[in-house]
Amino acid sequence: MSNNNQTLPQLGGQYFLTDSGLETTLIFHHGIDLPHFSTFELLQSDAGIEILRNYYEQHAQIAIDAGRGFVLESPTWRVSRAWAQKMGLDSETVSIANRRAIALMTEIRDSMSTASSPMAISGNIGPRGDGYVADKKMTRDEASVYHREQATILADAGVDLISSVTLNYVEEAIGIAVITKELGVPVVLSFTTETDGRLPDGNSLQEAIEAVDLATNDSPAYYMINCAHTEHFSEVLEENAAWVDRIRGLRTNASKLSHAELDEAEVLDDGNPTEFGIQHEELLKRFPQIAVVGGCCGTDHRHIMAVAK
Repeated sequence: MSNNNQTLPQLGGQYFLTDSGLETTLIFHHGIDLPHFSTFELLQSDAGIEILRNYYEQHAQIAIDAGRGFVLESPTWRVSRAWAQKMGLDSETVSIANRRAIALMTEIRDSMSTASSPMAISGNIGPRGDGYVADKKMTRDEASVYHREQATILADAGVDLISSVTLNYVEEAIGIAVITKELGVPVVLSFTTETDGRLPDGNSLQEAIEAVDLATNDSPAYYMINCAHTEHFSEVLEENAAWVDRIRGLRTNASKLSHAELDEAEVLDDGNPTEFGIQHEELLKRFPQIAVVGGCCGTDHRHIMAVAK
């Protein structure tokens, strides 16, 4: 696969939607137990695959009805070695689960995509550690070694790109960018921000994006912001700034709560879907380069429908 970022359909000038908060939707709306917020168990059974299929098809249909493109973000955020080991699973299980996830994404794309709603398959890679806490940091080389296994499986399975979400420190982001460049797969890096718009490790978004671009010769296709409410980061974005122009996607939370508050919450804060849509409309007016919009914690199909409108 050629590492030609311009071949990504979401960079062709059309708005793309993606899905919402997969894990919180399954846990709080469907009553499905996901140890460590991982979809491992679902990816190991036909019944689990059907649950995931219904979730993705519902979201893809929203994009089709709105005449928008759609990014099929695979349910593989925690389908990597460290998280498998926490659940007593081996490397063969990691490989099978990742391949099943991409096979499902491929089936949905082949059956649902249209000329007005093209679909891109993104292999989703999560951090080795907690998405909220920047502890037990790896060096960039350690990150490349750790993420090589999953990235290689996803690339071999035929993804259009690899996206790494809930990144909270620079070195891991650089390591992922390095290994995906070696594999010849476009990569999208998505940073988590706190209520002050900074990464959990204290770096600003500008510092993080510029550091990764400098270390990798602008290797990432683009950047995203995830797992934060729009109010947490919108004020730190500067119109006409070169580093902000590198941000082409958003996957935001429904809730305005901090990550610490969300961790302690016993009920789901799903915010206000209508307000969610309006806030994204305002952001897209300020930053027209943003091409991909989806949800993160607390969001569901209602929030994506509101964005689509």
